[in-house]
Amino acid sequence: MKIHSSVSILLFFPLLFFAFALPLQGQTTFRVMFYNVENLFDTEDAPKKNDNEFTPRGSRSWTNKRYYAKLTNIAKVITSVGQWDTPALIGLCEVENDKVLKDLTTYSPLKKMQYRYLLVESDDRRGIDVALLYQRDRFKYLYHQAIPVRFPYNKRKKTRDILHVTGQVITGDTLDVFVCHFPSRSGGQVESEPDRMYAASIVKATADSLMSVRKKANILIMGDFNDEPSDKSLSESMEAKAFPGEADKKDLYNLFLSIQQKSETGSYKFGRQWNFLDQLIVSGELLNPANPFHVLPEKTAIFSESFLLTEDKSHGGKRPKKTFHGRKYEGGYSDHLPVYTDFSISK
Repeated sequence: MKIHSSVSILLFFPLLFFAFALPLQGQTTFRVMFYNVENLFDTEDAPKKNDNEFTPRGSRSWTNKRYYAKLTNIAKVITSVGQWDTPALIGLCEVENDKVLKDLTTYSPLKKMQYRYLLVESDDRRGIDVALLYQRDRFKYLYHQAIPVRFPYNKRKKTRDILHVTGQVITGDTLDVFVCHFPSRSGGQVESEPDRMYAASIVKATADSLMSVRKKANILIMGDFNDEPSDKSLSESMEAKAFPGEADKKDLYNLFLSIQQKSETGSYKFGRQWNFLDQLIVSGELLNPANPFHVLPEKTAIFSESFLLTEDKSHGGKRPKKTFHGRKYEGGYSDHLPVYTDFSISK
């Protein structure tokens, strides 16, 4: 397990956050997004990873030109989700390594946004992992860890670790962020369900632990869960409920559960069916409008602007414009659509 970050400067200059924070006292919103970026690989062959196809001589002809086009596309999506302002926090999955994040934050149009990042390189066989980008003037990094997912019933099975990051927002409130990419549905949705239920139980146990030790546990869980909000991993193992209008601070709430029940779209399309695989889950504490830092559930949405979509010639309607459609290079963005929500910040 390796942990990469671009945060070391903050460890030596702890006052930097507050120097940046002072001009932002009038800030009213804090946008968070999550995005499965579909195989963000560099062009180099990593001997210990199954990334041979993503090399210039590999089956996908993954050249520097295609790689940098991918970085530019991701940067376009991030700035578009931000609308008038880029998101303060961005959860990503399907990123290969530290290099791709450094290139994304340094050599793409995101350079001006001064994002820092955290990445966990785990034992995933494909070499794809989760990461968090954050703007240090809006989120003061305090701590992070990789939470391994090791299946007791199959010790040979490997999957992505969960990234847990603790930071402080401008109100002084502590925010615990979890970035997840749960095990896939490979082998069948029902057959693979126990793996996602187990991963969800680990997140739930960690969240419960934080709630037991923090007076105010502000918890944000985001990810590609490879399950719908109503599936067992999220509704039973994680116990993530629909927001009823009044929240219990000791419970978790899935901001997309009620949206799923009313919508015919989703963040990912498989055949003719749209699915809500990408979601945002929060603790009840973050749903209390009396708190100076709280989520705005009505601002939760899938970002589905027209430039992210293309005609679905096989199944009708629209689908995400991908980097690869099957084996054909499409030059698009991702096979997933990003999701986001806003938080309110008051003095």
